[in-house]
Amino acid sequence: MLLSSSERIAEYTRLGWWGRRTVDDVLREAVDAAALEPALVDPPNRELLVGSAPRRLTFGQLDDEVDRLAGLLLALGCRNGDVVAVQLPNVAEAVVAFLACARLNLVFCPISIQYRSHELDYLLRKSGARVALTIERLRDSRLAARLASLQATIPTLAHVLIITAGDRIGYARVQAAEPGAGLAAEPPVAIATVEEPLVAARDRVAEYRASWAGTAFEVLTICWTSGTEARPKGVPRNHAQWIANGEACGELGDVRRGDSILNPFPMINVASIGGMVMPWLLNRARLVQHHPFDLAVFLAQLSQERISYTVAPPAVLSQLLKNDALLNGTDLSSLRVLGSGSAPLPPWMVEGWQTRFGIPIVNIFGSNEGCALFSTAQDVPDPEERARFFPRFGAGELAWSTRFARKVRTRLVDPDTEEEIVAAGRPGELRVDGALRLDSYWDDPELTATAFDALGYFKTGDLFEIGGPADRYYQFIGRAKDIIVRGGMKISPAELDGLVESHPGVREAAFCGVPDEIMGERVVIVAVPKVGGTLSLDDIISFLRERDVASFKLPERLRLVGELPRNSLGKVLRRELPALFA
Repeated sequence: MLLSSSERIAEYTRLGWWGRRTVDDVLREAVDAAALEPALVDPPNRELLVGSAPRRLTFGQLDDEVDRLAGLLLALGCRNGDVVAVQLPNVAEAVVAFLACARLNLVFCPISIQYRSHELDYLLRKSGARVALTIERLRDSRLAARLASLQATIPTLAHVLIITAGDRIGYARVQAAEPGAGLAAEPPVAIATVEEPLVAARDRVAEYRASWAGTAFEVLTICWTSGTEARPKGVPRNHAQWIANGEACGELGDVRRGDSILNPFPMINVASIGGMVMPWLLNRARLVQHHPFDLAVFLAQLSQERISYTVAPPAVLSQLLKNDALLNGTDLSSLRVLGSGSAPLPPWMVEGWQTRFGIPIVNIFGSNEGCALFSTAQDVPDPEERARFFPRFGAGELAWSTRFARKVRTRLVDPDTEEEIVAAGRPGELRVDGALRLDSYWDDPELTATAFDALGYFKTGDLFEIGGPADRYYQFIGRAKDIIVRGGMKISPAELDGLVESHPGVREAAFCGVPDEIMGERVVIVAVPKVGGTLSLDDIISFLRERDVASFKLPERLRLVGELPRNSLGKVLRRELPALFA
């Protein structure tokens, strides 16, 4: 499936921004060079997550598992361009599924483990998924039952697979629930354990691959992101984009062959796939998985697995610096670089890690759509400046140490006048073109038409200004879009507005985020109750739970008002809402 135009492919390959290798080419190179070397490590709590013991795979063993799953997907009828939806925690099979899709030129469609029926129904329909891969349950959440209950009503979804417990990786097909049975039905029944012998799988895969010639420019993934629109947006990426992403993040993390990198992000977006999985694969390192985030387990893995690079939220890194007891017994001697982002970094925190431990923190700003800025110690040596500024990659004649800086173009634009901003101190919207920039949103031509400017740059919706020493840097000002970021999870307030306004006791409502030291932002709601009615936070939470909305989207505070603040055109002034919770 090609979404990149022939003109873009020709230009980007000529510039050296895109290569012609596929992700499967990279895997096969790693297997040829390092078959017996450690490759992939499960989280230590895997048994609690999926019911089987943690696994450690070499590159050769990983290649075997990729062939087994690829052979199974072929046996189930999957072919070039089919979509495989994956709702899994950070276990080995999530990586195997990504690589099996790359081997067969299928489309890997990861879905947050926290999403429930409300979100799943939309994403499965929108993506046209043919197969869904999940686990039976995660704590009290019955993932397989939920997917099976949806299968009967989604025409494209032919198969639901679950991971089976055992000494080796195995899968079972799940019986679809009766239409209308919903989650009240008994858990689905695994109708067959689907064993795919390695020799048979390899033969099937080889025969299939001989029948077509996949390219690096075909779609490999659909990752989902939320914005001011009421529904998640699908962001397709091809092999060349992911390889460019992995090369860039390998640079910023100084990832080398044989290193161990710790991945605390679920494999649902660019932070994990581009920031961790691809640098691991390209550099033939060792990927150590972590899920869900648990500080004690995270610190233990840093020591025990001899981690050289990982990423953590600013609040966690600040917390560790303020509490020496948390770091007691943690061996940081192998840690060369830390990454952080998703919220502004406190300058004292960046300086503290560098001064006390000799560990530079890379300041990372990125998005699924392909915006990528990062401040390394090489380009911004002063730690306090590194917390505030990002190099102006691809702007004018400025030169930077990273190779990625030569694969991107950026500029600031006044969003009202489209005038390009070249002077310091004046806020403007960041516009981006380059190796990582998306071609289009998935199956959404109207949204795609508004996503780019006249020069083909992606309109990020994020406000920056030029500043820092010699005006060489960008400084983040704020988000032009209204998205809420809670603990790294992006939440569309417009989606929640529409749901709550159907509550019988609500006249109108608007969600927003309020700052929080730990989570970045908390979800809150401002509501106008119906005349003479009563309304409580518990009412709204119960209403959303009845619609099986993901728990991380539920509001934590409610403010009742007589009317919502609006502009002259009647649009809600969402930026004024947080002040109501001060």
